[in-house]
Amino acid sequence: SETAFVRLAPDGVHLRYFTPAGEVDLCGHATVGSFALLRALGKIGDGMHTAHTRAGTLRVEVAGGTVWMDMAPPKLLQTLPQDALGELYAAYGLTESDRPAELPVEIISTGLADIMMPVRDRETLLRAVQDETAVTALSRRFDVTGVHMFCLGDGCVCCSNFAPLYDIPEECATGTSNGALTYYLYRRGLVRPGEETLFMQGEHMHRPSHIRSRLHIAPDGAVTVRIGGQAVMSLAGHMDI
Repeated sequence: SETAFVRLAPDGVHLRYFTPAGEVDLCGHATVGSFALLRALGKIGDGMHTAHTRAGTLRVEVAGGTVWMDMAPPKLLQTLPQDALGELYAAYGLTESDRPAELPVEIISTGLADIMMPVRDRETLLRAVQDETAVTALSRRFDVTGVHMFCLGDGCVCCSNFAPLYDIPEECATGTSNGALTYYLYRRGLVRPGEETLFMQGEHMHRPSHIRSRLHIAPDGAVTVRIGGQAVMSLAGHMDI
């Protein structure tokens, strides 16, 4: 869904990210993939590295086949207004009764703003069918990248990510959105600092992925979310320009 353009420099790794529709400030899975590839090519080694993005300068840790990256500072931007809830759920063929009453719909950013959309269970998650026109209109209205639908599973969080505004009907792995979801769950006591959370994404599109997160609290109270995962090379080639 995103293409990462990578430039190595003395001060770290510079990254820009493009969807089919335009440039975005940050992309978690493309960053993990980029650093995994750089390590596989022998361009970098294990240890801490610096990633320069439009969302800020981030720390990235490479440890064997796993890459962990810091997200931008988490921010709760707003709770979705009551009059928009029915419209949001209807855009996926659902109703407000498909939302757990104790979980609100919020817009959160750890580099990109997304609507955190809770649903009752995995069955509801998998039967959702997106109206791309409606979701695109909602994304423009609330100035978000897209919608991150999720439910609490057994030992993991199941999710689906949609960003039709950026010509991404659905995405099988989303670092920034799961970083934002980590913060959402932490604010409700469902994630504890220092513990690892597993997100299962992509089932809806038959391309399952595992994304992991860790949340840390600094002595001054600042919250940091890290996203981690592994990547494999699936295609290699050369482009002549």
